[in-house]
Amino acid sequence: MSQESRTSLLEGFKAFLMRGNVVDLAVAVVIGAAFTNIVNAIVRGVISPIVGAFGTKSLDGYRSCLKGPCVVEGGEVTSGVAILWGSVLSATLTFLITATVVYFLMVLPMAKYLARKAAREKALHGDQESVEVTELDVLKDIRDALVHQRGDETAGSGARVP
Repeated sequence: MSQESRTSLLEGFKAFLMRGNVVDLAVAVVIGAAFTNIVNAIVRGVISPIVGAFGTKSLDGYRSCLKGPCVVEGGEVTSGVAILWGSVLSATLTFLITATVVYFLMVLPMAKYLARKAAREKALHGDQESVEVTELDVLKDIRDALVHQRGDETAGSGARVP
């Protein structure tokens, strides 16, 4: 590789990293990992004991055997075909809790904040609505002006307007 191509490669990589969305994505991944730990702690500390009051403390222990007697040794199924529906239920609960917390603690407050900010901006700048004029409207105005102009010119001479 020549020195020029290395330099352009490094410059391109630097430009890629310095784009705002890459940094935002990196921050989101770090925050998401930390947030996952919080949600997992809530599931382990609150949800699992509540479920444990009605059955076993760990949802991962729930399973159904499809074929033959299922023999479990050390938490693993050694014979038979088992459906581990408890693990699926646990993951689903974790997802629902995560989605609920994200919505009520992040999305909803941010939407309310942005709505208040937009209302403040509208109040500060007044109701200055820009009138959008389309090309068709401009052409209609030109046509009407030409027809009106022709009508004025021909009215004095007695000629008809086509």
